[in-house]
Amino acid sequence: MKLMDQLRAKVAKWPYSLLSVMAAVSAFGLYTSMYAFRKAFAAGTFTGQQYLHIDYKVWLVIAQVIGYTASKFYGIRFIAEVNAKNRARYILTLIGIAWAALLAFAFVPAPFNIVFLFVNGFPLGLIWGLVFGYLEGRRSTEFMAAVLSISLIFASGFVKTVGRTLLTVFHVNEYHMPFLTGAIFVIPLLLFVFCIELMPAPTAEDKQLRAERSPMNAAERKQFLVRFLPGVILTLVIYVLLTIMRDVRDNFEVEIWADLGVKSNSIYTGIDSIISVTVLVGMSLLILVKKNLRAFSIIHMFIIGGCVLVGGSTVLFTLKMIGPVSWMTMAGLGLYMGYVPYNAIFFDRMIATFNYRSNVGFIMYIADSMGYLGSVSILLIKELGRPTISWGVFFKEGVMIVAVVGGVCGVLSLLYFLQSYRASQNSKSKIQNEHVDLATGPMN
Repeated sequence: MKLMDQLRAKVAKWPYSLLSVMAAVSAFGLYTSMYAFRKAFAAGTFTGQQYLHIDYKVWLVIAQVIGYTASKFYGIRFIAEVNAKNRARYILTLIGIAWAALLAFAFVPAPFNIVFLFVNGFPLGLIWGLVFGYLEGRRSTEFMAAVLSISLIFASGFVKTVGRTLLTVFHVNEYHMPFLTGAIFVIPLLLFVFCIELMPAPTAEDKQLRAERSPMNAAERKQFLVRFLPGVILTLVIYVLLTIMRDVRDNFEVEIWADLGVKSNSIYTGIDSIISVTVLVGMSLLILVKKNLRAFSIIHMFIIGGCVLVGGSTVLFTLKMIGPVSWMTMAGLGLYMGYVPYNAIFFDRMIATFNYRSNVGFIMYIADSMGYLGSVSILLIKELGRPTISWGVFFKEGVMIVAVVGGVCGVLSLLYFLQSYRASQNSKSKIQNEHVDLATGPMN
């Protein structure tokens, strides 16, 4: 610990821009490494296996998502109260448990090994909040969070490419592939955890510009929800829809591309890299916007624009005006234009706009718990209610719902927060005027 404190003190003397780049790259690498333990199994197809008339792979996805969902509910309290000194230890312990679950999955025969995907999902659901805790409440949070968030896009395709390579080139067994994919990323994981642990605490200027971040007890969490309830509800509606369709794309991308007649091991990384760079540039530019309310409004427009892009590209594809690759690229970009801000800067700028002493982890895990609950519910509805519909058709129908409902709720959310901000400013001005009147007293 003394050595880490000494190293951290030396790093704190670095130029702020260099420090931000180090933290951003470390967070990106850490979360990408985590994805190797989470999403590698999705590179397999596990064809020809059904249990209770539901595909085996769907059972695996449902089991992991249920674990992930339960983790998000637990994380509402855990992440809100976590001590910063314990983050690295928690990250390594939780990922270690998830990796051990993949080892059990490899050797326990189906369908009994399904339960280990639940065990795998639960600890991994807490990693995002722990990693983002290093980055929130800083002058450069937009840049660092943008780099971290593109790991949500890049890592999925990258890990699938690694997994598919193990399957098709090295002929690794589908059941062993997830554990071996994780093994490839163990050393990078340790390196990136060490690097991000060097990040010093937010400076006084950070706290002044972005509001101080602190753990929240139960009463403070309840007070936060009451204060912003209408906006939170609208946010949850959009985020649940985005999470559902992002998860469908993430877990069944191989099947969707097959429905579209496109088969290539490299297409996942290629398209996701384009999306990653585009979202990174768009979000990083927000670091130039110093006024929190203006930045918060721009973030809303980014989300609304994503919904419009999803809907517009799907209509064009349906009319055969664009091909499947163009559609999947544009639809994927639109989904992540909406999804990534909620995972990175939406709540950070919201807290800064209203100068509300709290932390991003608490509200983020409320959104995530609802999002993944919706995701697993839709999987069950699809498999039990519409088992014959292909994942390609299901995805196309789903993104149109995201476009319409998400776009409308995004506009209403923007209007609510603008009105709420004006009301809070008017209230502050009124209180200040009353204090002035009391101080000056009646004039003769």
